Amino acid sequence: MRSAVILAGGSGSRMGAGVEKALLEFEGRPLLCWTVEKLVRVADEVVVAARDEGHSQLLRGLVPEAAHTWDSVVGFGPVAGLVAGLRGARGGLVFATGCDLPFLNLDVIRRLFELSEGYEAVVPVKKGFVEPLHSVYDRKRMIQACEVALARGDPRIRTPLQELRTNFVEVEELRALDPELLTFFNLNTPEDLARARRLWPKKAVLGHD
Repeated sequence: MRSAVILAGGSGSRMGAGVEKALLEFEGRPLLCWTVEKLVRVADEVVVAARDEGHSQLLRGLVPEAAHTWDSVVGFGPVAGLVAGLRGARGGLVFATGCDLPFLNLDVIRRLFELSEGYEAVVPVKKGFVEPLHSVYDRKRMIQACEVALARGDPRIRTPLQELRTNFVEVEELRALDPELLTFFNLNTPEDLARARRLWPKKAVLGHD
């Protein structure tokens, strides 16, 4: 069984005061809705990890077709969200991502799942930087690795990778599936949002429908 976990607790501070990425309207719908709609096509279940119980109830109203959970550890950002999502998932393999990547490429995600054989994590690398929130993990081992990081007081989401047998995949190896590598394009600023809106009409041509 394959699962997908969406970390939806981020505030999106660079987007402006009070902006919440999961609820950010994009082409008439909240970003989270687009993300769930995509991932149900590549995973047997989708789990949305919110920042707290109230936030989880709000997101459940947007995407009732997904499973929902929330951070159990305060102050540890993405690592806490990832642990919550992994614990709420049932699949042995989990694709983990944020809620702010409107051009997720399903062929790329399927390829990452395929590349997991013999490994505990499959993590794309772009210009020397890892993409831990566009990656596939062995659910049980990643929970263990995240718990080690939390016990050390380390909130960096890259830290758990040190505990895992990881297949680091250069993004250039995925370009045949996604020529512009837009699957990795996340929305951090108003400028990113404006660019995404310009690109959106081309999404079917680019293989991101």
